[in-house]
Amino acid sequence: MFVKSIMLPKHYCVTIQQNETIKNALTKLEEHSIDGIPVLDGDQYVGVVTRYGIYENFFNSNQSKDTYLETTPVTEVVKYEDKFLEGNEMFEKTLVDLKDFPLLAVVGANKKFLGIVTRFDVMEQFQSAFGMNRPGVRIAFTSVETEGRIARLAEIAHHFHEHIISLVTFDETDKLVRRIVMKIEKKDNIDKFTRKLEESGFRILNIDEI
Repeated sequence: MFVKSIMLPKHYCVTIQQNETIKNALTKLEEHSIDGIPVLDGDQYVGVVTRYGIYENFFNSNQSKDTYLETTPVTEVVKYEDKFLEGNEMFEKTLVDLKDFPLLAVVGANKKFLGIVTRFDVMEQFQSAFGMNRPGVRIAFTSVETEGRIARLAEIAHHFHEHIISLVTFDETDKLVRRIVMKIEKKDNIDKFTRKLEESGFRILNIDEI
């Protein structure tokens, strides 16, 4: 899945122009209960102003609160000028990028602002990938890393008419072993299904009904 598919388009975004004051930025942050706002020059991306950045800059400004808020332009506290996405990245990459940022802008040619991707958006996608929004049975197991193992897993699931809600794989420390987490709909044949997995070389680690 690409970043553009989870992007919040420009017309839904809260933004601020670079010639506006910190007071305006803080008002928008409070009104919308958000931590960061894209700063624009017309429709061109300039950077992001954050609540933390405003507070930090104020404490170092040696100005009164009113003077600071009403006379300081947002460009004085703008950050992440060179931190943005272009929309063709895979959404998994954004989880690391958003570790320390509330949002990332998505830009087009000449840094034209197209929208944003937030940490919340990315976490929702990961929840969906793990099937966290649907009830079922989660089975964690390991398998030797050999060709055709996932295909064999699919064959077994098909044989038992299991509906797979999600399937995620991880590398173990031993690169010859792969850890797999699969979530399936709850049925009465879980014992038979897992027994067949073990007979086929998959080692069950745990089974949880969620």
